[in-house]
Amino acid sequence: MATESPLHLLDDLINTGQQQQEQQQEFLISLESIILTIFLSIIIIMTVCGNLLVMVALCKDRHLRKKKTNYFIVSLAFADLLVALLVMPFAAIELITGEWRYGEIFCLVRTSLDVLLTTASILHLCCIALDRYYAICCQPLVYRHKMTPVRVAVMLSGCWFIPIFISFLPIMQSWNAIGIEDIIEERKGLAGASNDTSCVFLVNRPYALICSAVAFYVPLALMVLAYQRIYVTAMTHVRQIETLQRAGSAPVSGPTPMITVRSSTSSDPTDHYRLRTTRALSPSEQAPIANSRMRIETKAAKTLAVIMGCFCLCWAPFFITNIVDPFIHYSVPWQLWTAWLWLGYINSGLNPFLYAFLNRAFRRAFLVILCCGDERYARQGSCSYGQVHRACSAASVNGTSMALRLSFLPNRSYSDNGRTILANEQSQDSVGTL
Repeated sequence: MATESPLHLLDDLINTGQQQQEQQQEFLISLESIILTIFLSIIIIMTVCGNLLVMVALCKDRHLRKKKTNYFIVSLAFADLLVALLVMPFAAIELITGEWRYGEIFCLVRTSLDVLLTTASILHLCCIALDRYYAICCQPLVYRHKMTPVRVAVMLSGCWFIPIFISFLPIMQSWNAIGIEDIIEERKGLAGASNDTSCVFLVNRPYALICSAVAFYVPLALMVLAYQRIYVTAMTHVRQIETLQRAGSAPVSGPTPMITVRSSTSSDPTDHYRLRTTRALSPSEQAPIANSRMRIETKAAKTLAVIMGCFCLCWAPFFITNIVDPFIHYSVPWQLWTAWLWLGYINSGLNPFLYAFLNRAFRRAFLVILCCGDERYARQGSCSYGQVHRACSAASVNGTSMALRLSFLPNRSYSDNGRTILANEQSQDSVGTL
């Protein structure tokens, strides 16, 4: 008995230590699940609220409905809203619980919706870039000819129908699994689950290449080309405006053209910026323009970098992995797949901030909605540079903001002699979103 007592004590200590370790592990697992649940819930809620607010703003503000670009933005918001409602919750439940609880058929439906909606979101971003390219880099008549209501409807329809051919059609027919059926069954066996408790989605090489090209690489190439041309055109316009400013600062004996800024809702470019003839401003009334071009170029470059940077940062890791994985025998860890996938989902939450919240007209509509229709945030009246120079500040015409605003005009016309600047209202409300 004397020799057994220490052994029993040792066994009790070992059992107690194991129980404490198990309790600590359970506590850490529970804590991890709670933190993960809170984090994913915040992403889903912010995505739903942001995109829903964009859609409500367009429905309530008739001024927003007059601009063609805003239809792309609200359709983008609808696609991202569906991602948050139909895709993210099931992905979050599967990630938190570690198993799929909704059967094999709904697994295919969920995966098809995932591919459909995320691809539609990316194609909308591409259409927005093309719309801005035509608006900024082409003459007003060219833009009106290119972006007719029928063409806008066709582009929007393409954003929704093209993804069907890489989502529901091949996935429900299991074309993505041709040639890799054994690998999929092996992956399910390693998970120790049946078809009803696991949702394994692997793709063969042809599907990975075609799907990635349609959903990411082709839209990415078009966006890069469009925004590169937008930036070059904008900087050219900035230099033209600086030339006009220098010409306007010289002493003149006769009347000189002045710009009147109006908050017109007309689609006629001449209704937004009109020329007024008055005497030249004195030197004391002219804002300094030194280093203005550097500030403008920096601001424009930063805005474009934010738009393209967020898009590439969110989706490039996933689509690079999507192409590489079939060629390295599907050896990418599922944890990395999950991280890249949720990084792409986050892009659906960022889009409202990048394409709507940076837009002055949308911000005004948001304030009206959130403040229960407070008239203080309603659309303001016109602002004339000649009459309310101090109220509008130098940035209205001869500062960096006005130069940038004019440089990103969706519909604009500059005369060769530098005496006419015509633009439509879309410029003032779209400058923030480029």
